[in-house]
Amino acid sequence: MEIYTMTDTHQKWGNVADYAEKCSWSAGKYLAELMRSNSFKDTERIFAAFEGGEPVGFCTLTEKDELDPKYPYSPLIGFIFVDEAYRGRRLSEKMIRKIFGYLRIIGSSKVYIMSGEKGLYEKYGFVRMGEYDTIYGGREQLFVKVI
Repeated sequence: MEIYTMTDTHQKWGNVADYAEKCSWSAGKYLAELMRSNSFKDTERIFAAFEGGEPVGFCTLTEKDELDPKYPYSPLIGFIFVDEAYRGRRLSEKMIRKIFGYLRIIGSSKVYIMSGEKGLYEKYGFVRMGEYDTIYGGREQLFVKVI
């Protein structure tokens, strides 16, 4: 299992965009569009898990993800997806831990994640901050992790 930290210059960027577009999660199509239009800023990244040379999961690190821009919290982990055949192998955790390493390299001391899940991200050391507005007009839980 390999987990890559990717920008649009990574040789497997297109493979991940293709995989995201065809994955079973509808948000994957939107991520594929963002990847193909190079909509990521300088420090933003895609983290992708590969098995046997093929993508089997992904997540992002971006400035805001779905958090309403009126809030000062950044960066955020988003678009977490693991292929059904690879679930239960802690791939989400491995990708999130890879993000922690990247954040240390760029000098960030905190990271956030929005989720409707209860009890999932607390396992990785995230602490629930409360409910916050999303860019989609709803509200989600916001979690923080000090790196």
